[in-house]
Amino acid sequence: MRHNFRELDVWKESFAFVKEVYSLTAGLPDDEKYGLIGQIRRSAVSIPSNIAEGSGRTTEKDFVHFLSMALSSSYELETQLLLIEELYKLDVKSNVERLQSIQRRIGGLKRKLINK
Repeated sequence: MRHNFRELDVWKESFAFVKEVYSLTAGLPDDEKYGLIGQIRRSAVSIPSNIAEGSGRTTEKDFVHFLSMALSSSYELETQLLLIEELYKLDVKSNVERLQSIQRRIGGLKRKLINK
């Protein structure tokens, strides 16, 4: 069963969060351009991308697999946000809280699909 990813609230929220992450990383030092900035942005983009890709799969099991990958990318991103907080003394508390909300939504969607 296919889902229209554009209609999924978790996709909308994670898509909007990518823009937030790009703004946040724009303020990091230039020497991080090919280090943390690139890695953080890739992790952020991976979240809605995996949700979208999974929504196009033909089975719920496949969709759940891609939601698991989106969740894994979100944990990677959370770690990276905490790292830039430590390294550059940036306040990322609101970013982490928003990301944790996305993580809960992904988990909820996974549970819903598994329990169908």
